[in-house]
Amino acid sequence: MPQGPELSVEEIVAVLAAGAGRPLGPGVPVTQLEHALQTAAALRRVEPGDDELAAAGLVHDLGQLLPGARDETHAADGATAVRAVLGERVAAIVALHVEAKRYLVATDGDYEARLAGDSVASLGRQGGALPADEAAAFRRRPWAADAVTLRRADDGGKADGLVVDDLERWVPLLRHVSELSGGAGRPRNERAD
Repeated sequence: MPQGPELSVEEIVAVLAAGAGRPLGPGVPVTQLEHALQTAAALRRVEPGDDELAAAGLVHDLGQLLPGARDETHAADGATAVRAVLGERVAAIVALHVEAKRYLVATDGDYEARLAGDSVASLGRQGGALPADEAAAFRRRPWAADAVTLRRADDGGKADGLVVDDLERWVPLLRHVSELSGGAGRPRNERAD
């Protein structure tokens, strides 16, 4: 498993691939990798020209697969891991996806009832519904709307047997987003810091 907080494109792909052997959660019929692929595919359908949003969907739970992973910090940990190579927007969307769930629970009366059991359980560990003042502050954050879009795709990315592109089909997109962000997919030891 790669070490350190920042990952290259190749390391991101390796971490995601390792998710093929890890269930998403108790009672959820998909692995971490299947969930990542389904979420990215859903975002590609919703926003077909937004490569950064699709990349964020692919890596949104990367923090769950890193050494020392904790559900409470996986969004921030994942954002830190991808920021240098995939850019600020992707990292911000990843960082905000848990807060987006808390926001939706606070502002959409039917949302919590539609959550899968694993998401309900993690909601408690992640702080529950956002208080009104925090929900208002969340709405004003850059890329908050993208994080809500990701969150809704995240909720749907748990379908047993759904056929989507495999991980290798997403590697060119990750490299493209890296090039756009200036990361160029380079390993840490080749990046100028």
